[in-house]
Amino acid sequence: MAESLTAGSASTRYGAIVLARHGEPALSRKVLLSAREYAEFWAKYEVGGIVPHHGPPDRLRQFVTECGVLVSSTRPRAIQSARMMVGERDFPHHEILIEAPLPPPNFPSWIKLSPKIWGFLSRFWWWFFDHHAGQETRAQAEARADEAAALLVGLAAQGETVVVLAHGFFNHLIGRSLKKLGWKLVEGHGYKYWSVRRFERG
Repeated sequence: MAESLTAGSASTRYGAIVLARHGEPALSRKVLLSAREYAEFWAKYEVGGIVPHHGPPDRLRQFVTECGVLVSSTRPRAIQSARMMVGERDFPHHEILIEAPLPPPNFPSWIKLSPKIWGFLSRFWWWFFDHHAGQETRAQAEARADEAAALLVGLAAQGETVVVLAHGFFNHLIGRSLKKLGWKLVEGHGYKYWSVRRFERG
């Protein structure tokens, strides 16, 4: 699939691909949770929006203003993040861009941790021990990232910059997939909320 979307004449002029993370979610993380409670917390996180008073940085606003194509994942926090910059402008939402799952490891209920620590542990167990609790596996997420990268490359083949409003870890996976296709990271601003990473075809 990647080859069919990225194939083309040597004269094809590709636009840049900008992977942006959504804004800060409107869900307090100043709590201590058991593994079961963190699973419930993550479910709420997945369907929630973002805080309205922490807007996007000027650099991201510039990318969105100048881009030819804007897309987001189907999660409310990603769509709302894009809406903060484009208002009612139409743009497509792709489920292929949603975040990889974060099922917590099966720790005893008396262990209470912050969502930040649970997030780290869950990602570690998912990545290294294939703990997926019946959800998407690491291998499946990496394959999905390859498909998402191919989709974005196809959009960039129109010659205009593509801006993606999605999620921190899955954006990282898409970035790895883009590099496998010969794209280079030319500008990076970490992985925090509202962060951007710009890729160009090598």
